[in-house]
Amino acid sequence: MKAEVVRELSTQEIKERLEEERKGLIRLRMNHAISPLDNPRKIGENRKTIARLLTELKKREEQQA
Repeated sequence: MKAEVVRELSTQEIKERLEEERKGLIRLRMNHAISPLDNPRKIGENRKTIARLLTELKKREEQQA
């Protein structure tokens, strides 16, 4: 997910998406521990998406304060 897409989401959508991405990361890590993934870079991409979501959420909280 690109940063431009994240900026277009509402705060509530970001929180929901963040929860989904975290669950997906846990699922990817578990699957990778059991048997190697076809594309292990998906784990890194997922982590970066989570970081982008958290960054935008933090930025919005600072603007409100």
